[in-house]
Amino acid sequence: MYNYKYLFDFTKNAFLRMGCREDHADTIADVFLAAELRGHASHGMLRLKDYYELWKAGRINVSPDIRVVHESPSTAVVDGDNAVGMVAARRSMELAIMKAEKAGTGWVATRNSNHFGIAGYYAMMALNHDMIGICLTNANPLVAPALSISRMMGTNPIAVAVPALHQPPFVADFATTPIARGKLAVAEKKGEKVAYGFVQDRTGKPSDDPAILKAGGSMVTLGGDRLHGSHKGYCLSAIVDIFSAVFSGANFGPFVPPSVAYLPVLDKKTGDGTGHFFGAMRLDSFQPAEEFKAKMDEWITTFRSSLPAEGEERVLIPGDPEREAEERIRREGIKLVPAVIDDLVKIADELGIEFSREGDPSFVIP
Repeated sequence: MYNYKYLFDFTKNAFLRMGCREDHADTIADVFLAAELRGHASHGMLRLKDYYELWKAGRINVSPDIRVVHESPSTAVVDGDNAVGMVAARRSMELAIMKAEKAGTGWVATRNSNHFGIAGYYAMMALNHDMIGICLTNANPLVAPALSISRMMGTNPIAVAVPALHQPPFVADFATTPIARGKLAVAEKKGEKVAYGFVQDRTGKPSDDPAILKAGGSMVTLGGDRLHGSHKGYCLSAIVDIFSAVFSGANFGPFVPPSVAYLPVLDKKTGDGTGHFFGAMRLDSFQPAEEFKAKMDEWITTFRSSLPAEGEERVLIPGDPEREAEERIRREGIKLVPAVIDDLVKIADELGIEFSREGDPSFVIP
């Protein structure tokens, strides 16, 4: 078992050894550990190997010149200069918030970036500013559109964070596929199967193999099949791709540069790097902030009072599972899959730093 600080310091040191600036390494580690704390191990320490392999292949820039290449009073396009995605994304969301402070809303499209961790991290940056935060990104082309077997899109998540007054904030953070790609990787590391309806083989037949993507299979869009609304998941994913790539000038769809080794890097490009889209909306652009947040409290308590289905204890609000996971994991520690520990030990050895295979020796469960 590991505590937050041990894994944060290790992740930061790893990226410092790769050549990142200290403030950039801090940001990267913060996002990695936010994923672990919020119960999204699929976007936490497991992903460090992906970034490390990209760095070894010379496919990420650890000394980026992130800059605004186009803007209006309420919008901007940011070029991430092929940075580690967390660095370009945080800078872009900070800019969206700054523009919202002046114009009421701020919208930033980002190109020439890379995978950036959990989308909810950036949407939640707006909460302390009495703003609603929005974040979208395209991703590895591993998803087939509805009725297709061609890998054309990513899991393309959407995150929206809305502040409340006395209630915890509403935080929706979800892929436009039935499962995140990283959760397939977790299942593969554990040697487990996945439920049918998440992936298909290269011919389009449903599969329960989490490693099927390496054999030419694909993920399916939210809904799984046409009968259950896969065309609607396709629409959501397409919207994310257009906002993230067409607005910014990033690569769209099948041309997004992969962050996994089993996907080839295509010669053809339709833009620069991976694309993101960020939004911030000041509450008092619509009504006094305290009034809005009080109404959000009422909305949340209303939905909490709905009757649970048989066998269920309660009805959750988006953000509840992650918030409760964070409280528990901070208390009990972060548990890593053995195969992930193996990867981290190997990376540490190659970078000349240490990682304890037995867990953090200073961590004691209270």
